[in-house]
Amino acid sequence: MPATKKQIIFKALADATRRKLLDLLREKPRTTGDLCSKFPSLDRCTVMLHLRLLEEADIVIARKEGRFRWNHLNIDPIHGIYRRWIQKYAEPSAGLIAKLKGDLEDK
Repeated sequence: MPATKKQIIFKALADATRRKLLDLLREKPRTTGDLCSKFPSLDRCTVMLHLRLLEEADIVIARKEGRFRWNHLNIDPIHGIYRRWIQKYAEPSAGLIAKLKGDLEDK
């Protein structure tokens, strides 16, 4: 049975190396060579495999410009997971933290 889009996204986010790649791309778009240089313990093929999985999950968009392959973060799939699975659980906690902060400031 083929994996669903959500399963592909969760699989992509499950790996620490892929999360580090996403952290780097959150700062700015980067070339594949630049990303590979951030992981000296991994060979280029391994980093490319991680990037390919992130592309399959539509979390990374790659654009070829001349000799360079630029990788861009696409936040939409991650934001969709946040809205569906996290936001409704986080909102009550955020409200409690805001109330606690207000209570502490009043004292």
